[in-house]
Amino acid sequence: MDLRRIVNKSITALAGLFLCVSVSFSQRQKPRSPGDDRSSSTGQQVFASNCSGCHGLDGTGTQRAPNIVTSPQVQKLSAEEIHRIVFDGIAGTGMPAFRRLGEPEIRAVTSYLRILQGKNETSALPGNPQNGKTIFFVVGGCSGCHMIAGKGGFIAPDLSTYAQTHSADHIKSAIADPNQRTAQQGLVTAVGTDGQRYEGIVRNEDNFSLQLQSTDGAFHFFSKADLKAIERAQGSMMPSDYGSKLSKTQLDDLVSYLLSVGKTAASPRKPANEDE
Repeated sequence: MDLRRIVNKSITALAGLFLCVSVSFSQRQKPRSPGDDRSSSTGQQVFASNCSGCHGLDGTGTQRAPNIVTSPQVQKLSAEEIHRIVFDGIAGTGMPAFRRLGEPEIRAVTSYLRILQGKNETSALPGNPQNGKTIFFVVGGCSGCHMIAGKGGFIAPDLSTYAQTHSADHIKSAIADPNQRTAQQGLVTAVGTDGQRYEGIVRNEDNFSLQLQSTDGAFHFFSKADLKAIERAQGSMMPSDYGSKLSKTQLDDLVSYLLSVGKTAASPRKPANEDE
């Protein structure tokens, strides 16, 4: 009886996620026949463009929706239970049935959620983490933008816990071809009326003001009325040549390093009431 209450509560928490997914699926074109990798990519694209606004890009929740990655109650659900929720819906709630989507797309969403939760069955990568550390901080120059364990740059996301919610295949793909990913933020250049240029990543922006953080970590605040122009670079700010710049062995080493760091890094803190 207690178990039934836990499952019912978990199902309710998942309803918000799959309501977001329903909007995406109804608007997307008919997908290609997916293999395992393509299925994961489909699930990622749906989540990034339609669910991240509520649950966050990494699924760890926002003020608008719960954490569906590290929440024990959500993690207790099996892949079959999640699949059933999507297929049959939840009677008496706003979660409708999506059996019309077909098995491939339902499996794609289920698989991607499992990847976010770190429950995907990815085989060990044949790489050397220690060599990968050298590539990250020296050869590849990754630390010029990214940080790990408090060391590195400020301009790009901290990668200390990145591998906790992303598979080895996803990490390798993100390094080799960063522009294939959705929701990428490029560099922005603010041009003052005196012609001076400030380049960085947008940390905050509204109709009247702009806040940039430059590669040295400094923050720059502007009133848009005082700017001559705002130039926005297209695509990811991450170099797109790592797929050819690094050998297959080096790429495996780098991914292995990120995976090893993810195993030892502390997970993002959960809200105090998350398990309630």
